[in-house]
Amino acid sequence: MAKKFYITTAIAYASRKPHTGNDYEIILTDAVARYHRLIGDDVFMLTGTDEHGQKIQELAQKEGIKPQEYADRITGSIKENYQNLNISNDHFIRTTDDYHEKVVQKVFKKLYEQGDIYKSEYEGWYCTPCESFWTETQVVDGCCPDCGRPVKKTREEAYFFRMSKYQDRLLEYIEAHPDFIKPESRKKEMINNFLKPGLQDLCVSRTTFDWGVKVDFDPKHVIYVWIDALLNYITAIGYDPDGSSEMFQKYWPCDVHVIGKDILRFHTIYWPIMLMALGLELPKHIFGHPWLLFGNDKMSKSKGNVMYSSDLAKLFTVDGLRYYVLSEMPYAQDGSITYETLISRYNSDLANTLGNLVNRTISMTNQYFGGEIQLPGAVTELDANLRETCLNTVKQFSASMEEFRLADAADAILSLARASNKYIDDTAPWVLAKDEEKKARLNDVLYHLLEAIRFIGVLVSPIMPETADKIFAQLHTDVRSYASLSSFGGLKPGAVGKPEPLFARIDEKKMLAELEKEAAQIKAEAEKEKQAEGTAVIGIDDFAKVQLRVAQVTACEKVEKSDKLLKLQLDDGCGGRQVVSGISKWYAPEDLVGKKIILVANLKPVKLRGVESNGMILAADCSKDEVKVMFVDDSVPVGSKIR
Repeated sequence: MAKKFYITTAIAYASRKPHTGNDYEIILTDAVARYHRLIGDDVFMLTGTDEHGQKIQELAQKEGIKPQEYADRITGSIKENYQNLNISNDHFIRTTDDYHEKVVQKVFKKLYEQGDIYKSEYEGWYCTPCESFWTETQVVDGCCPDCGRPVKKTREEAYFFRMSKYQDRLLEYIEAHPDFIKPESRKKEMINNFLKPGLQDLCVSRTTFDWGVKVDFDPKHVIYVWIDALLNYITAIGYDPDGSSEMFQKYWPCDVHVIGKDILRFHTIYWPIMLMALGLELPKHIFGHPWLLFGNDKMSKSKGNVMYSSDLAKLFTVDGLRYYVLSEMPYAQDGSITYETLISRYNSDLANTLGNLVNRTISMTNQYFGGEIQLPGAVTELDANLRETCLNTVKQFSASMEEFRLADAADAILSLARASNKYIDDTAPWVLAKDEEKKARLNDVLYHLLEAIRFIGVLVSPIMPETADKIFAQLHTDVRSYASLSSFGGLKPGAVGKPEPLFARIDEKKMLAELEKEAAQIKAEAEKEKQAEGTAVIGIDDFAKVQLRVAQVTACEKVEKSDKLLKLQLDDGCGGRQVVSGISKWYAPEDLVGKKIILVANLKPVKLRGVESNGMILAADCSKDEVKVMFVDDSVPVGSKIR
């Protein structure tokens, strides 16, 4: 009976088209899933999209469409992207799927009824892009400690999950299962930074927006998007608190969750605690992979360094891209991608080493034997060495794949290709072909090369499936099982196909010149858009979004360790607020006390030099080195709206 193997990716957030840095995860997971199918396991690979949350609602509102319509469009692009990357997932879940939403509601109610979820009030900081809650001590200068973007002060009625109740139990589990979190460095990070300092109860509902799964017994509450999203791993295979399916009984617990290192906390703390509360087994492994960087920077639209897989696949083929991201990424450290390194790897590894090996071996077989090959006779020392290299490569490849060290697995395959090319140089088939008496030896040499290529074809199939198909088409064999690699000699006598280049060599100078030209055009277009935005006429609706109020300065002082900042206490007619302004160069604190100013009242709170600022006062740039605050006549009441 086949051994089951359940593997998942983190479901992609349906807020934008994924870039190549995002795609590394799905390619990695697909390669591992393909490997386990190759060795005979009963594999179930799950991926999908996370489609709820405040961020998606806001993006949809900006476009004037419904959140579901926005999510449908992004999810469609993600599915298309995965198909283009030759991803072999068995199921694609969407958190807007009816069956998923119903089970999420049931789980929430179950946890509430058993006392693990309770109702209270939340006051703290929320990062909309990350959909994450943070305490005062966790926020860094008014920004999210994960993504670095500004957080928003939130106060609302909410439900909470008793994370603290399960803290010690989870810590004991992690310490008793040393391979639960991989790599080791990720495990230490979670233990030292979160578990040992102590867990706070987690806010698990929101009332300030409505795009999400409703709490069915309290419908003004939307279930926290991370509770909703994490449950996909069990809802997709048939979990239900009222009675789970046979499929769930078969595949759970998950063998490995493949996730990015940036969402490790959710998967190694929140998720295991949820499972403990539900009385379910924990996943066997959680692998937190590193990031694929553009040079030394994280890919970001704002930095203008985003690469998209659809574009790269046109330049380097799908398999060329898959090979690069898997072979270039270290096990525990971030990997790097640039056009220069892509071209270099493609040419050296794929076109020169692998492609050249297959092409010249098939070509020589056709040239010297009319494409017909026979079983070898006597085995020389060179032959024996190549055979041993083939068998050892299988062991190295398998050990690396089992440990998610795909770069090492790819290197093992390429090392076999290099050894095969060296075997060609050592045996010199073109010399043997000149002597009719050495024709039998020439046959033996070519057989060993073709069999070595068959080994490569089998092993490379999880990483480059289309390339494997092309190799076997040229070998004219269907002997491509993993079991056939237990011994050397699986290739049967017969005819090979016609030689077809696997990878065409790239002209580096030409491609880089074309890419540079294209980048210049994109940059020019972006500058035009930026200039257009700077002079754009806005409508009354846009202006109405800015809330301007009259406020009076009741107190003012300099911010410590700052030459520019003043801290102003304002009476805004709504209970008062504190604002920090960089006007110390032009105004002394006593110059402002008692004055009435114009306040931008709905600006996001930020921290400047550790001091919270809740708004902004209006001032005019009168010259290059002069700023004047816009004061209001004393007769205008505090709190008056400015229209």
